[in-house]
Amino acid sequence: MRNKKEILEIMEIFQKEDPNPRCELDYKNAFTLLVAVVLSAQSTDKGVNKATKTLFEVADTPQKMADLGLEKIKEYIKTIGLYNNKAKNILALSQELVEKYHGEVPENREALEKLPGVGRKTANVVLNVWFNQPTLAVDTHVMRISQRLGFSEGKTPLAIEQDLMKVLPTEYVKNANHWLVLFGRYICKAQKPDCEKCPIASYCRSKDKRI
Repeated sequence: MRNKKEILEIMEIFQKEDPNPRCELDYKNAFTLLVAVVLSAQSTDKGVNKATKTLFEVADTPQKMADLGLEKIKEYIKTIGLYNNKAKNILALSQELVEKYHGEVPENREALEKLPGVGRKTANVVLNVWFNQPTLAVDTHVMRISQRLGFSEGKTPLAIEQDLMKVLPTEYVKNANHWLVLFGRYICKAQKPDCEKCPIASYCRSKDKRI
């Protein structure tokens, strides 16, 4: 595992390269962000944005989403993988938000994780992006890049999250997910990393490094 000093040096480079990284999912409010993140599981942000463009025009609150009903929700998101199960979760979480939280998205992890279809990663994204909390969501990009760069030897998202939280100061935690996701999506791609454009190539020890 890489030492703390080097991890912070790498994060400092990410900070200089992109001081204000943004989530690439489209959303209008806390609820639409929550729905978009639930839909993004095993799907691309681009694909989710395409489906939610029309969905969020007609249902941007829990009550409106609940009023659509299951079959109409399915129709809007049928281009997204696992849409049948995701539609059930979106309907159920919308109903629960109406019944238990007066249509508002709760601002704490415990409540969020009790909602249908919402796990730790989704809760972390919502808390970070909408509520501006220093949480760190670990998805496939973050997991792969963290292991590749030696940030963590953890085998699970939670283990990697805990390792990173131990070494990163709050100001880096807020953006770490975005930096690593965007880095993994556009530069350090799983199939063909673009090493020539990599701002941290000098720190990379990977066997498939191309420069």
